[in-house]
Amino acid sequence: MLEEHDRIVLTDDLAEPGLKAGDVGTIVHVHRDGEALEVEFLTLDGYTAALVTVSSSQVRAVTDADITHARDFRVGPAARA
Repeated sequence: MLEEHDRIVLTDDLAEPGLKAGDVGTIVHVHRDGEALEVEFLTLDGYTAALVTVSSSQVRAVTDADITHARDFRVGPAARA
C-alpha cells in the first residue's frame, strides 16, 4: 500500500495541471484508506508545479528500474516568461 512521503509515477496524463504519464511526485496525504492520494509534483529546483488529488489507479510506486527525465513545465505566470 502506498503511504505518505512515498514517491509515485503517474500512469495517466492529467490535462488540467499539465502533468504527463511518467511524471514523478510525492504523496502528501492518503484519502479513504488509499482510494485517493494527494500528490505534490516539484520542479527540479524545488518549486511546487502541481498539488493534485488522484485516484490510486492513476499512479504506481517508483521502482529501482525507474530513471528520471526532465521536461519543460510552464503553467500560469511562468508560461508567459
